[in-house]
Amino acid sequence: MFSLDGDPRSLNIMGGQGGPGGPAHLQGGTGGAGEGPIVHITTSQLITQNLQATVAMDQTLQLRNVRASQIATHCPTPSRIFCGRGDILEKMHHCFSDTGIQHIYVLHGLGGAGKTQIALKFIKESSSRFSDIFFIDTSTIATIETGLKNIAVLKDCGDSPEDGLLWLTSKVEEWLLFFDNADDPKINLHDYIPQCNHGNIIITSRNPGMCVYAESDSLVSDMEEEDAVTLLLKSALQKATVHTEQIAAEIVKSLHHLPLAVVQAGAFISKSRNLDGYLALYTKNQARMLSEKPAQSHDRYAWTVYTTWQMSCDRLTPLAAMFLQHCSFLHYNGISEEIFSYASKYNFYSNGPSKEELQKPLEFLSHFVEPTGEWDALRFLDATNEVQSYSLISFNAEKKVFSIHPLVHSWSRGTVQNPEGYMFTMGSILGMAISERPQWDMQLTSLLLHPHVELAIQMNTKVAWLFKSQYAIIFREGGKYKQVEKLDEEVLEEQKRVLGENHPDTLRTMVVLASSYSNLGEHQKAKELQGIVLEKWKQILGENHPDTFLIVGNLALSYLHLGEYQEAKELNVIVLENRKQMLGENHPDTLRTMGNLAISHLHLGEYRKAKELEVLVLEKRTQLVGENHPDTLLTIGNLARSHSALGEYRKAKELEVLVLEKRTQLVGENHPDTLLTIGNLARSHSALGEYQEAKELNAMVLGKQKQVLGENHPGTLLSMGNLANSYSDLGEHRKAKELKVVVLEEQKQVLGENHPHTLLTMGNLASSYSDLGEHQKAKELRVLVLEKQTQLLGKNHPDTLRTMGNLAISYSDLGEHQKAKELRVLVLEKWTQLLGENHPHTLHTTGNLANSYSDLGEHQKAKELRVLVLEKQTQLLGENHPHSLHTMGNLAISYSDLGEHQKAKELRVLVLEKQTQLLGENHPHSLHTMGNLAISYSDLGEHQKAKELRVLVLEKQTQLLGKNHPDTLRTMGNLAISYSDLGEHQKAKELRVLVLEKRTQLLGENHPHTLHTTGNLANSYSDLGEHQKAKELSVLVLEKQKQLLGEDHPNTLITMGNLASTYSDLGEHQKANELKGIVLEKQKQVLGENHPHTLRTMGNLAISYSNLGEHQKAKELEVIVLEKQKQVLGENHPDTLHTMGNLAISYSDLGEHQKAKKFRALVLEKRKQVLGDNHPDTLEIEELLDSM
Repeated sequence: MFSLDGDPRSLNIMGGQGGPGGPAHLQGGTGGAGEGPIVHITTSQLITQNLQATVAMDQTLQLRNVRASQIATHCPTPSRIFCGRGDILEKMHHCFSDTGIQHIYVLHGLGGAGKTQIALKFIKESSSRFSDIFFIDTSTIATIETGLKNIAVLKDCGDSPEDGLLWLTSKVEEWLLFFDNADDPKINLHDYIPQCNHGNIIITSRNPGMCVYAESDSLVSDMEEEDAVTLLLKSALQKATVHTEQIAAEIVKSLHHLPLAVVQAGAFISKSRNLDGYLALYTKNQARMLSEKPAQSHDRYAWTVYTTWQMSCDRLTPLAAMFLQHCSFLHYNGISEEIFSYASKYNFYSNGPSKEELQKPLEFLSHFVEPTGEWDALRFLDATNEVQSYSLISFNAEKKVFSIHPLVHSWSRGTVQNPEGYMFTMGSILGMAISERPQWDMQLTSLLLHPHVELAIQMNTKVAWLFKSQYAIIFREGGKYKQVEKLDEEVLEEQKRVLGENHPDTLRTMVVLASSYSNLGEHQKAKELQGIVLEKWKQILGENHPDTFLIVGNLALSYLHLGEYQEAKELNVIVLENRKQMLGENHPDTLRTMGNLAISHLHLGEYRKAKELEVLVLEKRTQLVGENHPDTLLTIGNLARSHSALGEYRKAKELEVLVLEKRTQLVGENHPDTLLTIGNLARSHSALGEYQEAKELNAMVLGKQKQVLGENHPGTLLSMGNLANSYSDLGEHRKAKELKVVVLEEQKQVLGENHPHTLLTMGNLASSYSDLGEHQKAKELRVLVLEKQTQLLGKNHPDTLRTMGNLAISYSDLGEHQKAKELRVLVLEKWTQLLGENHPHTLHTTGNLANSYSDLGEHQKAKELRVLVLEKQTQLLGENHPHSLHTMGNLAISYSDLGEHQKAKELRVLVLEKQTQLLGENHPHSLHTMGNLAISYSDLGEHQKAKELRVLVLEKQTQLLGKNHPDTLRTMGNLAISYSDLGEHQKAKELRVLVLEKRTQLLGENHPHTLHTTGNLANSYSDLGEHQKAKELSVLVLEKQKQLLGEDHPNTLITMGNLASTYSDLGEHQKANELKGIVLEKQKQVLGENHPHTLRTMGNLAISYSNLGEHQKAKELEVIVLEKQKQVLGENHPDTLHTMGNLAISYSDLGEHQKAKKFRALVLEKRKQVLGDNHPDTLEIEELLDSM
């Protein structure tokens, strides 16, 4: 109420009577204040306060001459330290840019988010575009009506709210009406919005429901970090330096970038002058520091962070406030209605907590349950909508989950008197919810529950052991295996104490714990524990009880993990027979066991058996549960795996596409099972050489899994590894390496350094080192993996043997061919003992051993082994299987090494035809074979054909793999050889320069492939007569190879030999002779006296003797070489014939022309037989004979 005194230019305002007490919840609301004091306000003061007090008609007469534009000058100004929010301001400017129609813009969000400041900033920036600006405090009906009355008084059109509205409605101008703090959801703001088609309105509110009035709105949430840092430093009166910005960034993170909290922190720091020490103080005194109002501030905001939320909370009904407080004991993100609705359906178990023990959780849930026991979704909606109306909680309509701002979350938790009781209530509700979640979507639901369970564990929530076991399930599905193990062990100890060691529930927990050990890669521990449980089950339930055979099935899985495939198969056979007798052939458990047996067949290399069994399971499951059931789709996926093992990649891909379509329809495109299927499909694309498609799919899966499963989930890390493999397939070895390093670090933290998956990644990283030419690093890493696998899995485990095989590759890459051979012999023995001599792994190792024989120059032995492997693979896998075709290609290499170039060519033609039919003509394997066929044409002197084929391969590889892929560059290098063979040395040189540039960019200047190309470029310079350049390049390559590979590496020795030839070209025959002598001695030590490379060097040394005029020495050495080559390579090998030709030259040099002629005639005859009449080498020797 108000009264007038004698002064017409002033008035006295008396405070009203205090209001009633607040609603009776929490600690009870406080009563209203008593009657207020009488305040004397002059007219000028009235204008300064934006005319928000109501004045009598007599006083309004004194204001008629006040121009409306003056009001803008008295609208509160934004804070001097305002910063950021550019996106919202830009959106507001765009909204109000169109004149002539009414615009309403709502800024909504949590108290303290900065809504009013954004509006004031916009008004200041845009004041010139509005005819009048009116500021109305919208916190109550009284303040709204007062503001509207003020407009009427100011515009001399009356003294009531209605008059003010009428003026706004009738005045067709660009006025701006600013409704600030429209937070009370009980106020119908519609009654106070001018009903017209002109004017502009801004509303700030904590209630998102206000958006109903707006054509445009913005959710005002936390600031961007950069802006928050700027705001903190401004409010703290601190200069922006690298140091202060780093400290400020940490502070604003802890404040979750909430503007009011940042400003409060800044005010505290400006007073204490201690930026560095703030975070430590805040961590210990969060509630106190967010509750205290600083003495000095940069704006007129009267409340602290915590008091502004308390004011909102005081307006909530008891049920809504109670709901908010209970939710603060869940994680602040991902709060779903299902947590409560599932918990309300909880069924009590005999060994679980009683109703009396769960009284508090049941009491809380009863508020949202109908008398019939059904979930009351409408009452839940009412409570959550009420909390939302003050932005104390927000709802994500897409994900259908609620979230609470982290600071509100911690504040709300601090308002309760009995936090332990709330923790117990929500911890129990979580356990109840997990127990009752739907079976059809277990994993996806667990993803929502995981953060809540993690918080409950962090807070050491005391709940029943049954709920702890439910928590463990969530962690297991989330890939948190270490936490699962800890929880399982805690539950087991409690069950032993309460129920006894032999109680069925105790034994079931032991089974679960064994699974935890298995997930952690501790398969031996799992096997031992399963053995103990099995013996107990037999005693308690009998040998034929279903639970007993469930343990036997789990034990079979442990055998499988331990590489004991035969034992696993035998156990699965036993379980299957029992299931058939006890449950029938079509029971789901029987079919599940059949599927497990099929997996055993797969591991044993019995691919056809596995496929046949899976086809049978698929037929039965389709009849039993339908073609779209998850179990049916799982079987189709396993069948695809069998097709893939059999080399039927297209069939596998077709099945995986089918599974993907069905799973997408059934559970959605983002479900973990769907993503797993996409990953399998990516592997099929990769097997078919569709590397780009595989990469894109793997990248998509990884992105989705990060969102769905989390960045550190084992499944996500596995997908990262798959993406790295795609990079490798595409020749992007550096990217592959970098990604594998990331995966390895994450797996070490999540799974542990010795987990099988971690060790597998280490092995894959070693492969990347090898791809990048870092062979020593690859070797060292493989040695480390081998040591760990030997300790963890045993020296005969398949993973251990696989690593031994990879280590042999490192030895081979480093030129230690004898070591590689010895290791492969050992691996072969172990594979033979473990899986049999016909298993695919055994045959693969046999093929690798053949490679070692080839590296050691024992080409006949290599050929014999490859023939043996091919025969077995043809019987086991079929002649068209990719493994069989790979071996055929290697056998062709043996023919080539033995000089049987025609045979090599014919075999390569056959392989190419089969690969084209099976994989397509553009598959990388097909193109690789085409490249090898070009080598055969070259060996047979058909250089034009070789060139044409290489051009074709290069075009296809460029399209399929890209112009910078290692395979593409290899073909470019081979094409340069064709140019050289055809005498087009300039073209060869230009192409080699290009290859060298690309390899340097891709692999680095010191990679073995780069150095090999540099050596080839030196050959081009030599061919062009630029011998000095050739010498300089050869010296450079030699120095780098010595550093990288060592002085005795075969590649280093080849370069030394080439350098010696360059010395000869330069006439430095003595140097050439000395260098060849050094190479010869080293090759004898490294490769052996009879190795083809050693013999070739002996022949080159003989040429040096000849160049030095020591023809007798040359002849004697060539005689020795010839005899050895006949023994090692055969009489008709090109190298043997080449030596015979050189020996003929020596005879000629020594004047023994008849012998020379005889030898040349013999060489001509053999070359015609071996190479054909038109081969360049044949024509060369024929020309020499004609000239004699």
